[in-house]
Amino acid sequence: MIDAARVTQALAERHLRPDLRQRETIAALARLTDTSTSQAAFDGVYCYGLPGRGKSLVVDAAFAIAVCEKRRVHFHEFLRDIHRQLVREPKCDDRLAAVANRWLEGVELLCFDEFHVHDIADAFLIGRFLDMALERGVRLVLTSNYAPQQLLPDPEFHGRFEPTISVILQRFAIIHFDGATDYRMGGEAARLPRWIAPLEYARDVLPARYVELEGMPTSAPSEVVLAGRTLAARSAGNRVLWASFDDLCVAHRSHLDYLALAEHWQSLIVDDLHVERLQRPDTLQRFLWLIDICYDRRRTLLIASDAPLIPALDALSDWRDLSRTISRLAEMGSLDYERRTLVRPR
Repeated sequence: MIDAARVTQALAERHLRPDLRQRETIAALARLTDTSTSQAAFDGVYCYGLPGRGKSLVVDAAFAIAVCEKRRVHFHEFLRDIHRQLVREPKCDDRLAAVANRWLEGVELLCFDEFHVHDIADAFLIGRFLDMALERGVRLVLTSNYAPQQLLPDPEFHGRFEPTISVILQRFAIIHFDGATDYRMGGEAARLPRWIAPLEYARDVLPARYVELEGMPTSAPSEVVLAGRTLAARSAGNRVLWASFDDLCVAHRSHLDYLALAEHWQSLIVDDLHVERLQRPDTLQRFLWLIDICYDRRRTLLIASDAPLIPALDALSDWRDLSRTISRLAEMGSLDYERRTLVRPR
């Protein structure tokens, strides 16, 4: 189902030559989906390591050329979908089994991007879902920043997830992306600068940036609805949403709001970010969700802040998953990302 040579060619077309771990992953994915043998040596591939080492790059290239019934989903999106279906599912002896089996119907290859487990309730759901997927013969591919043994790190609950960790260790090919190169760093800067500071400069340039992305001038301030909650918008067009950082990330929101945003608008302008607010854990966590979802959905993102954004995040480097966010921001500010994602109005 996955031809290793075609994956390597797809990467070469982006001027990328696979390193050792990427070559190991390509070979493992080809073996995982090889239908010429009666039984593969493993039932899944688990790729983990530091951000920007090419995990999603290789998996996405392989997924694109895989010839089978396939599904790729970001982990935030998967959890949202499953929880919504559980709420709607009629009462029965095992609602999770009913939802999971329907969700997996016809799927031969399933790829989870940014696999992680931090919450015990999600851990129970994920463990059962993986068991049911494996029982159905679904081939699984997971990318993560965490080694399997580091999933659900909270010592109070970690032991309850160890059976699922054992399944991953026993039935998956485990590949540690330990290369020194962060492929997201060092690229040529986008033609349209993404991280704008200070705010005095941003106020002069953002209206023109909005016009370039939307194709018409800003509208009057209004309110939009995200996952059932209102958001004050400085301007909401067909393609672009312009809102303040406080309304997006200081106010109480969840990743469901940001998924709804990314589903509706191609571009987002985040204005008036005062970097000291990132020191609040709840605000920072919402900001990380916003970046992750915009990155996964390949959205155009502009952020106006009172001080340079990435150095401000570097100063908070002890926060969980922050290195991933910095790596993603580096890619999202590159010319390559702009060429692949920017949709201009006609």
